[in-house]
Amino acid sequence: MSITYQPKKKKRKRTHGFMARTKTVGGRKVLVKRRRKGREKLTV
Repeated sequence: MSITYQPKKKKRKRTHGFMARTKTVGGRKVLVKRRRKGREKLTV
């Protein structure tokens, strides 16, 4: 079996970061829901 997870900070930020979330309607919904729930960290 091969090792599949090769973490990269830039890639992580670009796909799951705050700016990536705000760019799409769905992402904005995610932020709203996480704020409503009271998450300490909204994104990565």
